[in-house]
Amino acid sequence: MFERPLRLGAAILAPAMLLGLSGCLSLGPKVPDQLINFTPREVAAPGTASAGAVTDAIFVFEPEVEDRLDVNRVPVQIDATSVAYLEDATYVDRPSRLFQHLVAETLRARRGGLVVEGEDPGIKVRTRLYGRLVEAGYDARTSSVTVTYDAVAVSPDGTMRQRRFGSTLPGIAAEAAAVAPAMNEAANNVAGEVSGWLLGR
Repeated sequence: MFERPLRLGAAILAPAMLLGLSGCLSLGPKVPDQLINFTPREVAAPGTASAGAVTDAIFVFEPEVEDRLDVNRVPVQIDATSVAYLEDATYVDRPSRLFQHLVAETLRARRGGLVVEGEDPGIKVRTRLYGRLVEAGYDARTSSVTVTYDAVAVSPDGTMRQRRFGSTLPGIAAEAAAVAPAMNEAANNVAGEVSGWLLGR
């Protein structure tokens, strides 16, 4: 005869216990104050289509990075040997992938030809852009953001070229709201230079 009241009591107790534990438990990740994306200044117009031989295509590959950049957080160089991460700021994806998409979209806008992103399909006779994202972060010593990229271009005939590109914007406050647009501007500066170099323009 007491079975129903006991069940009701348990149903009431469960929410009460959850409320009591709410200060100890996190039901999801803390939402960062600022999500950082690399938004291209130059984009291909909607409806733009390209076709042609694979020898005319440009393949853009995700750049290599070291461990401190292989995360969604913004590294902060404290001194010559110490690195932290900027509080309340998170990349929407790994910076290497964001930069890959940015360079590819800039090339599409400028070239108007076939530009492909992704894994290496193993086709040799096409232009390939490899590289290493050396820096995409904040330097507390100089209050600046920097994006540095080592580009390696391989032509269909096997000719290889290499060049380092970089953009540094000084006078940036160590706050997510200031760092986010500065990082996007620096990344676009580098993507534009890489595209011009690759296309010979």
